[in-house]
Parts: sequence; C-alpha cells; structure tokens
Amino acid sequence: MLRQRAAEIDDIDGAIRQLADGMIETMYAAAGLAVAAPQVGVEKRLFVYDLNDGAGPHTIVNPVIAELGGEWTFDEGCLSVPGLYFTLQRPRDVLVTGWDLDGNELRIEATELEGRMFQHEIEHLEGHLVLERLTPAQRKAAMRILRERQVTDDRPRRGDSVVIDQDGNVVDD
Repeated sequence: MLRQRAAEIDDIDGAIRQLADGMIETMYAAAGLAVAAPQVGVEKRLFVYDLNDGAGPHTIVNPVIAELGGEWTFDEGCLSVPGLYFTLQRPRDVLVTGWDLDGNELRIEATELEGRMFQHEIEHLEGHLVLERLTPAQRKAAMRILRERQVTDDRPRRGDSVVIDQDGNVVDD
C-alpha cells in the first residue's frame, strides 16, 4: 500500500474526521512529526501533522504542491523506517494547497522543516518512500542496517537513531 497512489477524498465526512483523529493519536504515540493515511493502511489522500509549535495538530485533505523553490539539506527521518535519518537535499520553500476537515480551502506557504514535512507526506500519498530519495551509498548502508535489524529482531528504541550522510557514512546521533 505504501507504493500506491492514494485516492482523492470526495467527501469530508465523519469517517474522514474519525480517521484523522486516529492518525493524530498514532502520530503522537510514535513521536512523529506527521503521518500520512497510507502509513496506517488507508489509501486516502490526507495527512496529519503537528510541528510542536503550540498550534496543535492539523489535517490536510487532498494536498497538492503548487510551487517549490530554494534548496535545503537536513537529516530526514520517516516513521516507516524508524530510527534511521538520512541527510537529504530538498527544496526549502513550498506552497501547498488542499482542504481542512471543515472543507475550507488551504493555501500554506512553508519553509525549511515545515516545507520538508509537506513534501515528505505528499510523497507518501503519491506512493513514494524516503528510501527512493537516497544516494546509492545511503541506500546500501540503510539496507544493511534494516537487514541486521530483521535478523536480530532488534527494533530501535525511542531516542535511538542513526544518521546516514549522503556518502553512506553512518553517524550516531
């Protein structure tokens, strides 16, 4: 499901609101910044997020990236590959449009972390994972770590993280 394009939402009804509430609980339980519906097994075009800026959680339905600009390198993680962070370059600035849960049109200009988060979550809705953005060296290092975890059944604990730079070097965070 993570590799399939999620379906547009035609009606923001009680079921969509309930889905968003459950996703917010999941996001907080996983200590994540955001969660896209495909990450919880639902092929719908929405995601929830909380930037921990005091504004609380938000939901965006049928988001679209309208504009991108600039460049910014940052260590990016994903709840689908817990404990791994990758030094990635992405556009710094983004304009996202979509809808809130009340059916109001959204137009959000975001930069740096917020802009990166929007790009990351919308990629999930398009059926793409952060692993597809890695350099060959990063991918090789990530796959080695993921295979080792499978063999040893060793899941990362909260706060345990590894950063893999663009050259595939593993840097303990």
